[in-house]
Amino acid sequence: MTQSRDPERTIIGAIDLGTTGVRFALYDRDALCLASAHREIPIETPRPGWVEQDPAGMLEATLAVLDDVLSRDAMHPERLAAIGIANQRETVIAWNRETGRALHPAIVWQDQRTAERCCALRQGDLAETIVSRTGLSIDPYFSATKMEWLLRHVPGLRERASDGDALLGTVDAWLLWQLTRTYATDDTNASRTLLFDVDRRRWDEELLALFEIPRACLPEVRPSLSAFGTVQPELVSGAEVQVTGVLGDQQASLLGQGLTEPGEAQVTWGTGAFFLMNTGKARVRSTSGLVSTIAYTTTDASTCYALEGSVFVAGAAIQWVREMVGQPIGAHAVVDSSDGVVFVPALTGLGAPHWDPHARGLLIGLTRGTRREHLVRAALEAIAYQTHDVVRAMERDVGERVTALHVGGGVARNDFLCQFQSDILGVPVIRPQDSETTARGAAFAAGITTGFWGGLRAVRTLARNDRRFEPTMSSGVRDRLLDDWRCAVERAKGWDAS
Repeated sequence: MTQSRDPERTIIGAIDLGTTGVRFALYDRDALCLASAHREIPIETPRPGWVEQDPAGMLEATLAVLDDVLSRDAMHPERLAAIGIANQRETVIAWNRETGRALHPAIVWQDQRTAERCCALRQGDLAETIVSRTGLSIDPYFSATKMEWLLRHVPGLRERASDGDALLGTVDAWLLWQLTRTYATDDTNASRTLLFDVDRRRWDEELLALFEIPRACLPEVRPSLSAFGTVQPELVSGAEVQVTGVLGDQQASLLGQGLTEPGEAQVTWGTGAFFLMNTGKARVRSTSGLVSTIAYTTTDASTCYALEGSVFVAGAAIQWVREMVGQPIGAHAVVDSSDGVVFVPALTGLGAPHWDPHARGLLIGLTRGTRREHLVRAALEAIAYQTHDVVRAMERDVGERVTALHVGGGVARNDFLCQFQSDILGVPVIRPQDSETTARGAAFAAGITTGFWGGLRAVRTLARNDRRFEPTMSSGVRDRLLDDWRCAVERAKGWDAS
């Protein structure tokens, strides 16, 4: 514990720095959200397959939401017990140690510029070693080839990184540096880099050598639920507040749902869709296209693992359709079916369980009668289909059926999607009262560390459900829809392989 319970410190803060926006929220001892603020963060696509963001814009938006919440009359910063951070994972930033200024736009997790490098690695002698030690697939999604690209293409970066004058890390490390001047990351974020031995919980020297990444430019790795540093007082209205929890956003969402027991599973529907199953102390090695990852670690050296299926485009597919057709998407689908239209949203390749960076988006089944409402429904259905695929893959890996699916993220507010997901999987779908499970998980991490909450078991009672959706679709209809989906996915694969 970093500090004893203080009756005056009655709230926990959480920063959720995601892909399309950042949120700062405050929670009381009952894990009820007292106040929150959100700012969008722009995404740039300077070339086909490239996805970038401005790190300075990330920081500016983060400081803005902190100020927005803490400057409200009813909020008193001195009540803050601690702050937790959750962040978009795999995204890479290089910055100057002395000035803190970014040396290149952030390369976002969706970026595919290193697809050819990954193809070569999959054919190489160390392919099995990479997968075995890291638990990950060799894919542009993960951080190592992004770091490698920056070191090769940003003038002078390799020399400065070797000397430790330039730093290279994921978004959590960047934000921690800006807030606290601590250069650290946590085990969950390190486990997403393709550079981290998830069994030994340390940077792997052989992998660092393979990608030619100097150890001097990488952060110290700390337990997820531990002290990371004190926030500069001027950034939190003069209060003295520590960051006492850091988690990758999907791991935070798992904790935010209170799913701390092995076998419990949830999907977060945000920009992408990320399905995680808690596997406890056992690291499960997937044979079905999923990845092993660290769910959280604590200062007593205990590690909780998870199996994960990562879908690159989920909520982003809805956004794309809305931009293309100008159709607002409300809480319910507006037509009874997609009229045969199937949308494979491989806009940045396909993630789990297919792992095809050369796949491209596909709309099929269009007729003269197709309306924009059909496209909207097809986009929503695509989220459920992709979630179905990773759930079935996970069931093959663990040898057990998923009996219920917890859902979170902003897209989970859509009643149609929750019902359709239940129908396609044939199991109940459970939605929490607070769909911002990632922010709540960051708060839980910080609060458990400080003793604000009693521990991991205590937060299980703080997660409250809103609604349970039961399957109503016949097996015949389900099978027909899934057959159409599988056919469409196969057509989308390998499109950009030439």
